[in-house]
Amino acid sequence: MQKITPFLWFDGKVEEAARFYTSIFPHSEIKNLTRAPEGIPVPAGEVMSATFVLEGQEFMALNGGPQFQFNESVSFFIRCETQEEIDRYWEALSEGGQPGRCGWLKDRYGLSWQVVPTALDEMLKAGDPEKSKRVMQALMQMDKLDMAGLEEAYHLEAAR
Repeated sequence: MQKITPFLWFDGKVEEAARFYTSIFPHSEIKNLTRAPEGIPVPAGEVMSATFVLEGQEFMALNGGPQFQFNESVSFFIRCETQEEIDRYWEALSEGGQPGRCGWLKDRYGLSWQVVPTALDEMLKAGDPEKSKRVMQALMQMDKLDMAGLEEAYHLEAAR
């Protein structure tokens, strides 16, 4: 059992969200759906909470109502090895949601995600401030991140 588990608050769509997320990420599963019993102020049989796993990370989620909404102060960071992987996660998670700048997006439930190539971290920490600056300038112009564009900015000096 992991020590810290993200706990997400949904407004009536916890089962739908759990099924959506587990359909996108490999190595994922719904572990538990807790349904409302008779005699409480929630319709009997409605899913009250869910426990699901995405890529080995356990999440818990609650049908808590409209009181609280997601915002960009919390996001989930997806490290991607290839452009194909970036494209797949970006398209799936942004469907019905809202694309943002610099690899950020909001999904259909309002949850924020960052879809980022693993190589970006190395490009930014390369020890060459000019390379890092060019990569950041390229990054700031992108919505969905384009590995070829970032790599071109990184290696621009060599191409001159």
